[in-house]
Amino acid sequence: MNIISKSFRQLTRIIKINRVLTHYQIDKLVLSETKYAWLIVANLLLPWNWRFQSRGNRGERIRLALEELGPIFIKLGQALSTRKDLLPEDISVELRKLQDDCPPFDEQHSISIIEKGLKRPIEEAYASFDPKPMASASIAQVHAATLYDGSEVVVKVVRPDIKPVIEQDVAIMKSLAQLLEAAVKESKRLHPTEVVEEFEKTILDELDMMREASNASQLRRNFEHSDLLYVPDIYWSHTNDNVMTMERIYGIRISEIDKLKAANIDLTDLSAKGVTIFFTQVFKHNFFHADMHPGNIFVLPDGRYAAIDFGIMGTLNPEDQRYLAENFLAFFNRDYLRVSELHIESGWVPADTRVNELESAIRSVCEPIWDRPLKEISFGLFLMRLFQTARRFGMEVQPQLVLLQKTLLNIEGLGRQLDDELDLWDTAKPFLEDWMQERVGLKSLVKNTKANLPFWIEQAPSLPGLLHSSLQKLSHANFDQQSEQIARLEQQLAKQQKADRNRAIAVLLFVVAAIPELTHVPYLMQQIWLQGLVALLGLYFLFKKP
Repeated sequence: MNIISKSFRQLTRIIKINRVLTHYQIDKLVLSETKYAWLIVANLLLPWNWRFQSRGNRGERIRLALEELGPIFIKLGQALSTRKDLLPEDISVELRKLQDDCPPFDEQHSISIIEKGLKRPIEEAYASFDPKPMASASIAQVHAATLYDGSEVVVKVVRPDIKPVIEQDVAIMKSLAQLLEAAVKESKRLHPTEVVEEFEKTILDELDMMREASNASQLRRNFEHSDLLYVPDIYWSHTNDNVMTMERIYGIRISEIDKLKAANIDLTDLSAKGVTIFFTQVFKHNFFHADMHPGNIFVLPDGRYAAIDFGIMGTLNPEDQRYLAENFLAFFNRDYLRVSELHIESGWVPADTRVNELESAIRSVCEPIWDRPLKEISFGLFLMRLFQTARRFGMEVQPQLVLLQKTLLNIEGLGRQLDDELDLWDTAKPFLEDWMQERVGLKSLVKNTKANLPFWIEQAPSLPGLLHSSLQKLSHANFDQQSEQIARLEQQLAKQQKADRNRAIAVLLFVVAAIPELTHVPYLMQQIWLQGLVALLGLYFLFKKP
């Protein structure tokens, strides 16, 4: 019965998706230029599609369709809005208007989830708890509360039964992505299946409150005693898979410019701090907040940033960090050959890529950027165009690089909203140069020596024994083995020389035997017998083993 019920729900959902996509003419947008264009007319014959079709530009129609399809599709649209490397500008602009606001679920559901997760009544867990949510989104909603020690907190509660809804919608998205790739050849450039799989991983990660709490805790440690960023504390005694309790902060949203000015916050300093925070997270800590849109960023009275919502975090391996830093530096030095070499060295493009061809492509993309004043040059735009170009040479953009690009675009947008004179290069270049010196210069050598010195000292007493053992093995095993190999090679060479000599004698004898035939000299029987003997001797030397 459960299987039948699940199948019926899925069929109902597919019909609704088909109805919405047809109403907003998404089918025409996708199929009109393909061999499957006939499906557009066939689709209109279905009873649930007998209604007036929406008008408007394509970006608006896509946005309205996602809004009607519900919170999971809205979150997909929000994720796509940052993928300027994939979508046309008019569509990405419309998708940025999507708001992840959902009606709150019943307060008793919240209380029930909290009590089940914390294994105690709500009255024991919190001195006070406001059942009316402060905010409600597609994955969770947030309540205000107070602990018995007087600490003011916010309690984030995952929506009840949201996981089956996500799994159902994502499964349908995957099917649609596969159909899109099969029907529209041009769509393969957009990698729809890859995008949906990436989205699935992100949204399922957001369901895990323990994961988000761990992310917040790590970020807080990274910026402990910092005058740049404040991260609220996590109350682990009141946190589990479905519930997270976090310190409540009071600040001004980063997008509320008038309030920031009224609070005498220096916007120029604030914008520069935002850039520094980003580069510190990416290159120093290797752990960055990847969802830094205006709704998740506040400014405290002392001028520090404060972040919330840690469901999506990004990391880069040391190789990616170094190559990114070198790419930025090479780009601003207009060294496109170095940018090309870095792409090949890092493995971002295949090793057999022709450097000069890649250099030419990168130059044609990047040179126009330099027509703008330095303060207007966008790091995010540079990365986006770089990835677009590299895709033509077989580059598969990795998820962590996509998160980085998305975060950088958000930071740039915030920074220039605060200060339209912001020069990212002025802030970033010294940071990147210092970072490179620490990684590959004298600072790096001193740092690594200091870090490894205790280990080297600990291992020092055992080094003579290890050295003696290694040399002994080398002398007895390797040299003996090498001697045997050399002897075998010498034997094979001697055999080969004997074989070559025998073949040479055989050829000579055959030539001698053939002389009478070639010169047509009459022979007696003895001569014929001698010729046959010479021939036999030739055969002997030809087949004789060395």
